[in-house]
Amino acid sequence: MSTIAGTSTSKPATPPTSNNGHGVQQPSEAMAKLIANQAGKGDKPIVFVNGRYVPKSEATVSVYDHGLLYGDGIFEGIRVYRGRIFMCGQHMDRLWASAEGIQMEIPISREEMVEVMRECIRLNGLTDAYIRLVVTRGAGTLGLDPRKCPLPGIVCIADQIALYPPELYRDGMKVVVAKRPRIPVEALDPRIKSLNYLNNILAKTEAIAAGCLEAIMLNMQGYVCECTGDNIFAIKGGKVFTPPSSAGALEGITRRFVIERLCPDTKTACEEKMMRIEEFLTADEVFLTGSAAEIISVTGIERDGKVHTISKGEGPVTKKLRERFRAIVTSEHVPED
Repeated sequence: MSTIAGTSTSKPATPPTSNNGHGVQQPSEAMAKLIANQAGKGDKPIVFVNGRYVPKSEATVSVYDHGLLYGDGIFEGIRVYRGRIFMCGQHMDRLWASAEGIQMEIPISREEMVEVMRECIRLNGLTDAYIRLVVTRGAGTLGLDPRKCPLPGIVCIADQIALYPPELYRDGMKVVVAKRPRIPVEALDPRIKSLNYLNNILAKTEAIAAGCLEAIMLNMQGYVCECTGDNIFAIKGGKVFTPPSSAGALEGITRRFVIERLCPDTKTACEEKMMRIEEFLTADEVFLTGSAAEIISVTGIERDGKVHTISKGEGPVTKKLRERFRAIVTSEHVPED
């Protein structure tokens, strides 16, 4: 939002722009020190906004940006472990697929986007962090026409995140079944990780009203999709099950890591299948996954005012998968692809 957010008289240097309008140039050491000095107490992190690395208070976009006006844009939530960008290649694949899904061309290359993330990590002195990467349609008019937005906007934030309290990873958490259904896949494909999250937020308010931190969302046919910000898994008889994206679930990166890496590593069978909520209510274990959440157990599910106890604390299969995940992301070989 192009408002006056700070009173600093010295402006951060702007890297030269290329023909695409958002040139990305690695700041020199002198420039990095200048930016760091501007980022006083309470003014971190240093953020990349449309070609510039600026302190938090100066990290602004235009009020005419269609990302703000209409939720017209895409994003990725990415984890950094031991200085490495976890599953970076898959995140870039999904970001570019999302851009194609909304008919938007990202104005820099994949390689430049990765360098932006690495520079944000470096400038903020981070080794374990969370990256929020946003690409908006860009500034345009007050009308819907995306053709009036000549240049997409790019924002990269590297900071810390703690989605759930630490004790919930040991004790598990209660969730509620939202009454608000998921937007049909035909209306908005969940494989597009768009900025339009109002459907999820309204389901989240149901969770808050029930004293929970998450809500399970069902599609129009009553099948389980996912939670408001996490994918969901059920375990029955030692086998792991999760809804397919066709049910209305985001193709989560951590979800994929569970299916393709953690389950094979722990010799745990895994299957994607359409599931009713009853299959979760009667499961041996239930857990959620997400870049911010990582892997967390669900020990109770509230439906129509009644709480169904799933397990007492984290179950053995969930624990095995979570411990394997933590072993990988705290190792010397954090996978970037």
